[in-house]
Parts: sequence; C-alpha cells; structure tokens
Amino acid sequence: MVRYRVLISGRVQGVFFRDTCRQLAEQNGVAGWVRNLPDGRVEAVFEGPDDNVRRLVDWARTGPRLAVVDHVAVQPEPPEGLAAFQIR
Repeated sequence: MVRYRVLISGRVQGVFFRDTCRQLAEQNGVAGWVRNLPDGRVEAVFEGPDDNVRRLVDWARTGPRLAVVDHVAVQPEPPEGLAAFQIR
C-alpha cells in the first residue's frame, strides 16, 4: 500500500481531468481524491497497491486528451487507509 500527493500544472482545468482521473482510479482499485486548485493546478491523492497507484501517477503526466500538462510534482505520504475515490 502506497500513497502519493500529486500536483499537476498546465491546462488541466476544464478538460475533464478530474472525472477521467476518478474513472481510472476506480478501474484500477485506487482510493483517494482529486480537486481543482484556485491557481489553476489540479491536486490529487492516490492510495492503493503500488503498481496501480504508479499507473495513475504516470497517467497524470499526460492527463486526458484535451489536457496540456506542463509539470507534475509527486510527494510520497503515509497511507491513511482510504476506501474510495472522490472528486472534491
């Protein structure tokens, strides 16, 4: 079980980033959350099995089709035992 906080910069709001992220997290058995930040970035927390979480982190580097990702910052954190994935 691993957990990463991910901050994604670029054209990442208004391009279905959060909803696509939620769908992929649910398909991969990853818990956590995703939200838009006031400064235009998207913040996400991915928690679950290492391979599945890494799949979501890798996806965040490109995002959905309409996104233009400029930078992704990844910070490991202690897992909290989250049970579902939410859009905040």
